[in-house]
Amino acid sequence: MATTTLTSNLSLPSQLGNSRPDSFKLSNPFTVSFKRSSFPTITVRASSTAFVETTPSEPIEVQNEATICNDLLACPICFDRFSSKGESGSGSSFECSTCKKTYSSNETHLDLTLASGAKNYGESMPASTEFFRIPLISFLYERGWRQSFSVWGGFPGPEKEFELIKDCIKPVLGGSIIDASCGSGLFSRLFAKSGLFSHVVALDYSENMLKQCYEFIEKEENFPKENITLVRADISRLPFATSSIDAVHAGAAIHCWPSPTGAVAEISRVLRPGRVFVATTYILDGPFAFVPFLREGTKRARQVSGSQIFLSEGELEDICTACGLVGVTVVRNRQFVMISATKPS
Repeated sequence: MATTTLTSNLSLPSQLGNSRPDSFKLSNPFTVSFKRSSFPTITVRASSTAFVETTPSEPIEVQNEATICNDLLACPICFDRFSSKGESGSGSSFECSTCKKTYSSNETHLDLTLASGAKNYGESMPASTEFFRIPLISFLYERGWRQSFSVWGGFPGPEKEFELIKDCIKPVLGGSIIDASCGSGLFSRLFAKSGLFSHVVALDYSENMLKQCYEFIEKEENFPKENITLVRADISRLPFATSSIDAVHAGAAIHCWPSPTGAVAEISRVLRPGRVFVATTYILDGPFAFVPFLREGTKRARQVSGSQIFLSEGELEDICTACGLVGVTVVRNRQFVMISATKPS
């Protein structure tokens, strides 16, 4: 595999770009301002897989939430699109036109897990997933937890990560985006406020994380609520029609997914041809990727905990290519990894 190393002191813009497709008609557009600072030395690697050039999606005029939900969301059982049975908001419902199952929403989010509506059964996940369903962990996540990633993990910080993300998905700005495993919605809210996307879906398995996201949105003045939908769903069973989404972002998430291949395969399924997947994660490779007995130990640790922190860069690239994505690019800074890939046209 060809490897290109780029070393630089990257200084990121102090503001989000103000350019938006002319067809956007948000009632309260505004620009999120950031302080200018330099980014540590990073390494950029590109796989030898041929890159598929993409072109910007057609500008999409923002519509009301109910219409957007009908356009984007689908039944997680059969992947057919919904027909809305009520007004958007708390108590609204969506019915699958094929299997006739109805999914309802509460005050904070729409539940599109497979077990949604079950009276006696609740699906449990590995510890790495269930951990973030704990109310206290959800409360603390954006109140110091996520910020600590910059200290011990090499994460550049949300503002600089946002700029790097924008560079990766520049060809599809103006389209729809899923913020997968969104947590308390740190990036979901940035995406919605930027005005760069026709609609943002904040998606997480943790109902308590989505509750935190909802509360943060409620506290912000002039937040464009019409531009975001909060959805509870399984990353390995995404409630979207095949080839319907323009971009998928997963921030600090892959290391928590029970099955990265299952998740990326689903992401590949829902992306439109030529559209982009970009993710950041935290990995501890180093000697664990090369010493045989350590490598075997990490596999057992994954099986028990469901955590994927011992994945290597090469394995992340393999996951993307195995799931049909091409043009894989990796940005690395200590334990921080950003990976982007494209669905072939």
